[in-house]
Amino acid sequence: MNDSLYTGVMDILSLVGNTPLVELRNCSPKPGVRILAKLEGQNPTGSIKDRIVAYMLERARADGRLKPGQEIVEASTGNTGIALAFVGRRLGHPVRVVVPQSVFPDVVRTLQAFDIGIEWVPAHLGIKSALDVARDIVQRDGSYLLDQFGSTENPQSHYETTGPEIVAACPEVDIFVCGLGTGGTAMGVGRRLREHNPNVRVVVAEPHPGNNLQGLRSLADGYIPPILDLTRLDGKVLVRSANAFRAARELLHREGIFAGLSSGAVMYAALKAAQRLERGTIVVMFADGGWKYLTTPAFSPDGIIDDEDDLDDVLWW
Repeated sequence: MNDSLYTGVMDILSLVGNTPLVELRNCSPKPGVRILAKLEGQNPTGSIKDRIVAYMLERARADGRLKPGQEIVEASTGNTGIALAFVGRRLGHPVRVVVPQSVFPDVVRTLQAFDIGIEWVPAHLGIKSALDVARDIVQRDGSYLLDQFGSTENPQSHYETTGPEIVAACPEVDIFVCGLGTGGTAMGVGRRLREHNPNVRVVVAEPHPGNNLQGLRSLADGYIPPILDLTRLDGKVLVRSANAFRAARELLHREGIFAGLSSGAVMYAALKAAQRLERGTIVVMFADGGWKYLTTPAFSPDGIIDDEDDLDDVLWW
């Protein structure tokens, strides 16, 4: 085989990161306020979680914590499990994901398409129970735990990759808005942005208590990820599922951006933050694309259902 014929071919893992930052010109509520969106749906499996999984596994393999061919286990409500299935398969590791039964069915179908192991925990027990099950598997079977909620490599991946990308594309950031999930994005990107500009404010979108927004966590549920330092947040905006759905739909209509439901929540939070800003730049983190959520009410021709409480029985993103 003539290798010179393939000099332009890339490894799929090289496509993780370096996502675009685009301006939302039709969403800004004031002439002096710019809103820029980091489109993490451009990663190979369509979410920001490709970043942390690739980063964490590469380092675990390099220092010997993760052995060749060793099974990797993680608790996830969606995107991290999908990213782990992708990166694990690429690196030759079997993958098992522990999932609450309330996750959105299309997320489950995506995990099943990768043909990985899936274990379930009851919906009402949530991610904390899934974490306990994942740790039990590690103790019993000798698997490797990714540990997105507890490993400092999660925020470090954003400090070393996502944050510098934002600074390079837009040096003048006044407010950074992201979803509150593991806390890795807020901690890692926030630290890097503050090194560049100590006055940057970090604001998170948090599900309203009782609202099950997949990928984001309400701190009222009683579990605070170990990597999350609440003192490093400047504010949070509570978001109901219906408002996240409506904002995601508006993004599609106004900007042509097909973003995920967590992006809708982040957009809703950013507009709230913009109300207190006369001039400046807001960078929002759109953690994934909308393709997994086509069958949700957010993108239904009939629009959002009238009974908003019905939206909160499922982990949407």
